Amino acid sequence: MFDVHTRPPLLGYKNPFVSTLRPSPVLTTPVPLSHPYPRRRRLVAVAAMDSVASWGLTPLAAADPAVFDLLEREKRRQRSGIELIASENFTSFAVMEALGSPLTNKYSEGMPGNRYYGGNDVIDEIENLCRDRALAAFRLDPASWGVNVQPYSGSPANFAAYTALLNPHDRIMGLDLPSGGHLTHGYYTAGGKKISATSIYFESLPYKVSSATGYIDYEKLEEKALDFRPKLIICGGSAYPRDWDYAKLRAVADKVGALLLCDMAHISGLVAAQEAANPFEYCDVVTTTTHKSLRGPRAGMIFYRKGPKPPKKGQPEDAVYDYEDKINFAVFPSLQGGPHNHQIAALAVALQQTMTPGFKAYAKQVKANAVAIGKYLMSKGYKMVTDGTENHLVLWDLRPLGLTGNKVEKLCDLCSITVNKNAVFGDSSALAPGGVRIGTPAMTSRGLVEKDFEQIGEFLHQAVTICLNIQKEHGKLLKDFSKGLVNNKDIESLKVEVEKFATSFDMPGFTVDSMKYQE
Repeated sequence: MFDVHTRPPLLGYKNPFVSTLRPSPVLTTPVPLSHPYPRRRRLVAVAAMDSVASWGLTPLAAADPAVFDLLEREKRRQRSGIELIASENFTSFAVMEALGSPLTNKYSEGMPGNRYYGGNDVIDEIENLCRDRALAAFRLDPASWGVNVQPYSGSPANFAAYTALLNPHDRIMGLDLPSGGHLTHGYYTAGGKKISATSIYFESLPYKVSSATGYIDYEKLEEKALDFRPKLIICGGSAYPRDWDYAKLRAVADKVGALLLCDMAHISGLVAAQEAANPFEYCDVVTTTTHKSLRGPRAGMIFYRKGPKPPKKGQPEDAVYDYEDKINFAVFPSLQGGPHNHQIAALAVALQQTMTPGFKAYAKQVKANAVAIGKYLMSKGYKMVTDGTENHLVLWDLRPLGLTGNKVEKLCDLCSITVNKNAVFGDSSALAPGGVRIGTPAMTSRGLVEKDFEQIGEFLHQAVTICLNIQKEHGKLLKDFSKGLVNNKDIESLKVEVEKFATSFDMPGFTVDSMKYQE
């Protein structure tokens, strides 16, 4: 199984391979000699390919024990903890099956029926099914609305929409981040540092909530818009606990000649279940992620108006919306390559689930649970922004306690409670914001109801009490505060209670029997 190139021997040179060379099952191939001693025999072994069975059909536990172990540890964390991050949820086993399917193998740049590669007949059917279900889930007429389901997630969806609708340096207005907005809505710091690409490539002026009520100040929004004259007004947020007045926003947009875009990422599940105001009645374009209250895979969608425009003074009688081609072109080829077909199939599965009575009941329970935990915390004397909620989250203002959100987040992590630090109106530092955001979609997916969220409220009350005690003993600086977290008996005791509580509920997506770490 080998070949040897030899040349006439040099005087006094002994080839070391002559006596040791043995046949081998490993394939070898000759390599041209370039060494100054040409008699030396050179063999380069070429390993045979692994069989398909060995590399392509080996389960993860055997193929990569390290990654498998990390995955199993994450399963244990999710099951044994209380998940309160408002932008997270637990998706279904069916969605996960689609995500882990052979659809990940296929390239399909372009749109259904117009691909840059062959072999996309099935892929076209999947994407068309997903688009049909997306329109149906939000009760949209296909003659008046279209949807692109290829965005990889919410931020890419937003930037694709901006790319389609705007020119560089056009003016935009979105809710300020400390008021509950999102980075992709044009955020820059109080010092003028541009944080998001949206603020880098477009000229942004934020609108804000009222410092007195925490509600969006629509009058000031209108005043700013009349002065700034944006081409696009963005509504939707990531930490705003109230519903949106889309009619007022539409009126302002019409006054200044702006387009109106809603980023409903956080509340899309509520909108689908008709448990939140409907942005489609007033907006030109609606974007969303799909893994938050919609309870699907990590992906994004862009909805856009199409067909004839309603009559308007100064507008041609035959005017039509021209968003479809612009948005599709912005997604591909402007910003993305091939779509993630496994995500699109998983999204189709999730969208079908949203059209069931059970999902409607789930969305209603999400809101009821948010109200319940907000009321419980307020009964303990704590401050919730806007004094309550109308959606899936509450924003807890910790500043009256002298605490920061990062301290509470850090301690809660040690107690198996996952929250996230969050800016509240008036904050000057994103690194040490004055609040935490508490969301109910994930634990509601595990079957929790109001009384269970009241118990979670009690756990949070205990966690904050421990925070205050540590701060009093060790000091306010985070490095000093952190010393009080080490070997803290109160934290260890609370963690035991939390994990006992959390593991008493079912877990979507995987079974306890399948887990490596069941305790």
